[in-house]
Amino acid sequence: MAEQTLRFPIVGMHCASCAKNIERVVKKLPGISSVQVNYATERAKVEYDPQRCSPAKIGEQVGKLGYTAVMAGTDPATTPPSAHHDGVTHSTHEHAVSHSPEHGAHDHAKMLRQAELKLLITKVTFSAMASAFVLLPDILGWLGFEPLSKQMRNVFQLLLTTPVLFWAGSQFFVSAGKSARFFQASMDTLIAMGTAAAYTFSFVAVIRPQAFAGSGQAPATYFDVTAVIITLILLGKYLEAKAKAGANDAIHKLAGLAAKTARVLRDGREIELPLDQVVVGDLIVVRPGEKIAVDGVVTEGQSAVDESMVTGESVPNEKKAGSAVYGGTVNANGALTFRATKVGRQTLLSQIIQLVEEAQSSQAPIQRLADKISGVFVPIVISIALVTFVLWMIWPPAGVVPLSFALILAVTVLIIACPCALGLATPTAVMIGVGKGAEHGVLIRDAEALETLHKINTVIFDKTGTITTGHLGVTDVIGQDNALQLAASLEAKSEHPVAKAVVAEAKRRGLGLLPVEQFQNHPGRGVSGTIRNQRVAVGSPTLLAELNINTESHRENLERLSKQGKTAVQVGVGTECVGVVAVADTIKPSSQVAINRLQSMGIAVFLITGDNAMTAANIAEQAGVSSEHILANVLPQDKAGKVKELQHSGKRVAMVGDGVNDAPALAQAQVGIAMGSGTDVAREAAGITIVGNDLQQVVTAIQLSKTTLRNIKQNLFWAFIYNVLGIPIAAGVLYPAFRLTLSPIIASGAMAFSSLFVVLNSLRLKRFGRS
Repeated sequence: MAEQTLRFPIVGMHCASCAKNIERVVKKLPGISSVQVNYATERAKVEYDPQRCSPAKIGEQVGKLGYTAVMAGTDPATTPPSAHHDGVTHSTHEHAVSHSPEHGAHDHAKMLRQAELKLLITKVTFSAMASAFVLLPDILGWLGFEPLSKQMRNVFQLLLTTPVLFWAGSQFFVSAGKSARFFQASMDTLIAMGTAAAYTFSFVAVIRPQAFAGSGQAPATYFDVTAVIITLILLGKYLEAKAKAGANDAIHKLAGLAAKTARVLRDGREIELPLDQVVVGDLIVVRPGEKIAVDGVVTEGQSAVDESMVTGESVPNEKKAGSAVYGGTVNANGALTFRATKVGRQTLLSQIIQLVEEAQSSQAPIQRLADKISGVFVPIVISIALVTFVLWMIWPPAGVVPLSFALILAVTVLIIACPCALGLATPTAVMIGVGKGAEHGVLIRDAEALETLHKINTVIFDKTGTITTGHLGVTDVIGQDNALQLAASLEAKSEHPVAKAVVAEAKRRGLGLLPVEQFQNHPGRGVSGTIRNQRVAVGSPTLLAELNINTESHRENLERLSKQGKTAVQVGVGTECVGVVAVADTIKPSSQVAINRLQSMGIAVFLITGDNAMTAANIAEQAGVSSEHILANVLPQDKAGKVKELQHSGKRVAMVGDGVNDAPALAQAQVGIAMGSGTDVAREAAGITIVGNDLQQVVTAIQLSKTTLRNIKQNLFWAFIYNVLGIPIAAGVLYPAFRLTLSPIIASGAMAFSSLFVVLNSLRLKRFGRS
């Protein structure tokens, strides 16, 4: 049996080390080939052999570490959080849009996180009030008031600190204990060791002060340090959780776009049904102002539809019979009836949500360094704290109690070194960057594509369907004023692509079609018939010559248009050629603007096509591509080879295409970018998909990559510099020269708010694209 992939939320992680511990422990299960746990998104991805392992076993293993794995299974409304003692919860609750196989689990995970957040704010409030009273005697003493004796003050602080440590801070001890069972360590280990050491030292000083008699000094207590550290860390965790919730709102926004019900025609009656009862083939009625329920094709009616969630463009698109519509878009001003073609998880909106979700959970290459450091950081810090303690016990400064001085510095090292900021630096920025991309019609399949894109210095565009519309359109009409009308009147009876282009242009210009008699199709050459008692022919020079129509007057025009790579048909009336109509695959309105913007960014732009050099040169000239960067006459199987050639010359290449024949080149490029209107194969091979057909979204994707990577580097710098500078100061390196140490209270505050700083800095990405 083939391996399966399991994705599920995890509730209860407190740091990046928690995520790494879960990865290490779950990976030890038989049948597990890959484990990825993302601390920022609080989600896991596990690849496993279903014959050797199961989701239940995976969830149980996560539970043994003290975290909750939320799997699909039972209704969360019937399973209170307190009952999840095994670390596994299950959910079958479904949303109107099942954006992923685990969507019900998402709802349950959200419920658990809300309960966790509610308990957290209760603990923060209690510990903050208790800490204020713990600090009160010290504050009064500084002001010259001594309402309590020293012994009474110590007992008073002991009574208040105990519930702060063992109730408000209990999560750190429970988590640290479960990690220790697997010989793992996390941020909770550091906090538990530091606060327990300070509390135990102070407790002994109060209960058995004679234990310090040999030092010749009164024993010191650090209840204030213990209580305030727990309070500040809990406060930091609460603020971080709130900020992370804001960072992860892209999925919720997208899911909120879905309609809840659909008005379906059944047995000649309109019935309002929930989305999960809509099936492919149903006829659905949409009134003005309503959301379109699922994907489909319009069968009746005409309206404008706001498709900004799909295309990123605010201008509504006109819809009529035969037009495609997408679930989640909004019908503007007319009634539409459409036939459902995709429902449930097959709709474009559901696929977009799943793609965004997977991308947010993926790892960028730059994250690997931070993950490696986080994975070994905690044991290193514990070692540094032990060395700090031993060294200051052996060589204590004059005038201090060695045990007290050494202990407090070791505690400070443990507290300040927590690697939360390091673990949040990359995933929070990736999470928001991917979400912003989706808002702008740029779907990023994985974080690696997002990171790599900013390094690109060469972009190769496929011609047909990418730079061009992929549809023939009239480019030139030469000759008599009525040449186009005559041609369209005849071509209206043909199904040839050239004929359709001619008819469409006549309708666009408001030209009425004339009645045709004695219509005749001449395969491969054109059409002929009688209009207003005159013989009219539209087609190639061969056809007109067969019908004895003189074409000499327009021979030069025909040659000129052919040299431009256009398909030209001649219009003959009686015995004379009265005009020439040329059609070609026209470039998209956005192509030239997008290519100019890329070139202004210092990015070389290439055009690749299987067409001849003449046609390619004509399109390149219109789009603004240099003649030196045209790759013409390239067979489909050779496109990937052209990408390799550019890569071997030192270029970092992004390939933009839409067809099946582009898939190998999309996969070969450093970053493949598929047009959303293209084939499924192309989208699967690409790391990024442009939902609409606007090539300016390629520019948007590159700019988003640059902005996101700049944000990640800022986050990593502050996370690294914080630990690099903070740990030595906490260990007391400045004390011999400057008599300067770092208070554990300041260290705990700095540690908590460094994580908050990283998240808030990542949230600045939400301003991307705003003018």
